[in-house]
Amino acid sequence: MAKTSHISGFYKLPLNERLKIIKELAGLTSEEVNLLKKEGALKLEQADRMIENVIGTVGLPLGIATNFLINDKDYLIPMAIEEPSVVAAASNAAKMAREKGGFTASSSEPLMIGQVQLVDVKNTTKAKTDIIARKDEVIKLANEQDPVLVNIGGGAKDIEVKVLETPAGPMLVVHLIVDVRDAMGANAVNTMCEAVSPLLERITGGKARLRIISNLAALRLVRAEAVFQKEVLGGEEIVDGIIQAYSLAAADPYRCATHNKGIMNGVIAVAHATGNDTRALESGAHSFAAMKGKYQPLTTWKKTKEGDLLGRIELPAAVGIIGGATASNPTAKVCLKILGVKSACELGEVMACVGLANNLAAMRAIVAEGIQRGHLRLHARNMAIMAGAQGELIDLVAERMVKEKKVRFDRAVEILKELKKGS
Repeated sequence: MAKTSHISGFYKLPLNERLKIIKELAGLTSEEVNLLKKEGALKLEQADRMIENVIGTVGLPLGIATNFLINDKDYLIPMAIEEPSVVAAASNAAKMAREKGGFTASSSEPLMIGQVQLVDVKNTTKAKTDIIARKDEVIKLANEQDPVLVNIGGGAKDIEVKVLETPAGPMLVVHLIVDVRDAMGANAVNTMCEAVSPLLERITGGKARLRIISNLAALRLVRAEAVFQKEVLGGEEIVDGIIQAYSLAAADPYRCATHNKGIMNGVIAVAHATGNDTRALESGAHSFAAMKGKYQPLTTWKKTKEGDLLGRIELPAAVGIIGGATASNPTAKVCLKILGVKSACELGEVMACVGLANNLAAMRAIVAEGIQRGHLRLHARNMAIMAGAQGELIDLVAERMVKEKKVRFDRAVEILKELKKGS
């Protein structure tokens, strides 16, 4: 079977049929498929080596977003998330994007920033000049900490020095710019920061305090864009409504917080599936959104001269395909295989496209029909399951609640009792 992400009716297929298709398209082994099917694939002994005080594991539903065409390449995208409709929304938006060629994505080099804070510096201006004059010495010392990273083209590349006025008085902050290649980079960057701190103390006469990576990965950006035909979206009125929704987010932080949350629904779901640091991604994205002094949307939307909708996204992507949980979590390994990315930059680009897709889907749902209609059926199914429904009763209870517009736990219990009594 030729690899394509455009799989008609994928959501309608039984679970085993979906797994069969993914196995063939992604080249999974039977062992890898069984790993996906097995509840609690992360063994306790593996979890015990990942964090402290382990007593168990917590699972998330793992789905596949279909229809994604990115830079003329098809992707099947694993997404781990508990929120209903996020995977379906991403798949539907990706299908609409295919009409105009899918998504175009790009990324900058995988540069992370390590910070060394220097306090009690008597002359910060002179100290800044002295550090810059000995930049090559600092970089050389940093790179001695990770010759493997340097040998594959990474390592410390540059430094920046800032003089800051703070509530605790003036201080220096040295930024160590490190190319981390296909890793998220925290371990490598932190090690380098600690290694160069004594040298920076000698140069400045100050005291090194914080020596740690910054999660504002403003030098490690991913970008994506796509055009959505007005006819596919539902007409020019829908296009105008989406632009008005985006404009509210650009003007109002209360709306913007929810706007960006919808973007991160997709980004974080891919991060969970691939074993990446979701907190670093969230922190970096929201900090980046506020870098210009006002919290802003991570996406922009405008109408083309043809009346179609053009969407763009830009955000930091501190992600990796080696090291961390991507190496120790067996399910994350399988998800990366399904995704088929060859570099951390490519993974970040995929995340950007998913974020753009989820943002489009959320705004379209709000403008066209209200967000609740899209969520309602899936929420009703969850209520039915909570009430104790099994098998076909789940759908029967859910359908009745949706029809009545009473999606509540107590109503689910009542309907289930009625259906069981009548059977």
